[in-house]
Amino acid sequence: MTWIVSESLDEYTEAVGDFLAAHPLQNTVLLTIVDRLARRAADTEAADTKAADTEVAPRFGWWRPAGGGPVEGAFVQTRPQPLRLGRMTPAVAVELAALLAGEPLTGVSGGAQDAEAFAAAWVAAAGGSVRTQQRLGLYRLGALAVPQVPGRIRPAEAADRALVVDWFRAFDDEVASGMPDPVRMAERRLAEGVLHLWEDGGRPVALGGVSPVLAGMVRIGPIYTPPERRGRGYGGAVTAGVSTEGLVRGADDVLLYADLANPVSNSVYRKLGYRLVGESLELEFTD
Repeated sequence: MTWIVSESLDEYTEAVGDFLAAHPLQNTVLLTIVDRLARRAADTEAADTKAADTEVAPRFGWWRPAGGGPVEGAFVQTRPQPLRLGRMTPAVAVELAALLAGEPLTGVSGGAQDAEAFAAAWVAAAGGSVRTQQRLGLYRLGALAVPQVPGRIRPAEAADRALVVDWFRAFDDEVASGMPDPVRMAERRLAEGVLHLWEDGGRPVALGGVSPVLAGMVRIGPIYTPPERRGRGYGGAVTAGVSTEGLVRGADDVLLYADLANPVSNSVYRKLGYRLVGESLELEFTD
């Protein structure tokens, strides 16, 4: 086997860092997961504390050709969450499924062809079936077209905690995003200063997030407008606002994922200047 699997973030970063940075579009989620884990490790070390005993260590993997050479595939799994595939080929994904065939997995996500190849090989070896949870479009910003919508954007602050937590819960319920803990996620992203609110008449009406700049890339999300505020352009306005924030922070690539089953959001993103550059699948394994 040419796959190497490790629970060491440092080992993974040393082996895979250049590969992730060289392909930021295909590795966008892996880049943000690795950055988040590194930040958490630094915070834990600074506080001289340990993670909860019930927390399972993340697992990392990378693939090199049998004869040697640079890394050509990678994954991350923050267990018990599904496996997340980065850039690779379907054949490499099949090799990974064979390697992990004896282990329990709840699902896999990644580029559509790679995730499908992994899932087919996994089910053939481990049994059960596979169900598509979401088919997502990966969009990249071209020339941003800022819509004319009443209001303004501002950073979300600690005083907005209750509202942000409520909206994260509602977002998770509505789109089945798979957040392990929406409350914890909302509080973490508030602390990181990556959330923004669109206000109209002094009242928050939509929320948008933007990731840190990594390998010249930022990813937008989540984007949420409560149902009673929809149809007024607020979602597009806050998306444009956080997209601008990503550009101001120095990003070369501004990316976002959109559920391809939602024609409204896909239309909004296209009007803003986003162009579809890939597809991703979230697949669940069932008995």
